Amino acid sequence: MSRPFPPQRSSSPGSQMRVNGKIRAREVRVIGIDHKQLGVFPLNDALTLARQHGVDLVEISPNAVPPVCRLIEIGKFRYELAKKEKESKKHQHASTVKEVQLSPRIDQHDLSIKLQHAINFLCDDMKVKVALKFRGREMAHTEIGFEVVNKFLAEIAPYGHPDFQPKLAGKTINLMITPLPRNKRAKNPRGEEEGVEAAPEEKSPEQKPAPHAPHAHAPHKPKVQVSEKPSTGGLSNPFSNLEI
Repeated sequence: MSRPFPPQRSSSPGSQMRVNGKIRAREVRVIGIDHKQLGVFPLNDALTLARQHGVDLVEISPNAVPPVCRLIEIGKFRYELAKKEKESKKHQHASTVKEVQLSPRIDQHDLSIKLQHAINFLCDDMKVKVALKFRGREMAHTEIGFEVVNKFLAEIAPYGHPDFQPKLAGKTINLMITPLPRNKRAKNPRGEEEGVEAAPEEKSPEQKPAPHAPHAHAPHKPKVQVSEKPSTGGLSNPFSNLEI
């Protein structure tokens, strides 16, 4: 059966707070505009005090005995709650976890690619779970797997630190890496490489003004016509011979 009165969900902070005439308590403890306690007042006296100051009577602690109310504009109060909630989210760490899988026989090139992926995740404030799996007879030489994991940790040290030492659970070495704070974390080398590649592209437009004077170098036109490069098409002949 459907509920006759579905529960209301607050879409904004402070939307379910009782204000002014919606307060049900007979007596309330009032906090003034200057954040100082004014004492316990009957509800009617507290409402009259709020009208005198041109503000609202907002119930901020309904479970207290007596309930605590504050003299403040309801719009300003909701803005303060939203601002506090936004600031608290800034200090929360990202709960996203990315996994990187390794193997005892991993190649150096593959290891560098896995390392770059992990660095990108850490620079995006994500945790990285490292899992090195043994297969078959590889379990006879688990020290090789620990060497790979320790090498991985040494390379990634400027970007993150392990939450615990590498542990062997069954046939897998597990490890969790947490990103360092941004002020202590090294810059992503991938971003630096992109910046280096962008430098020559900025120089190329400076060399473009040279072709703006084609009329002054009219004698060079026949040279361009001479270099029709029909001979380049001849380079395809060896390939055709190979097909034969």
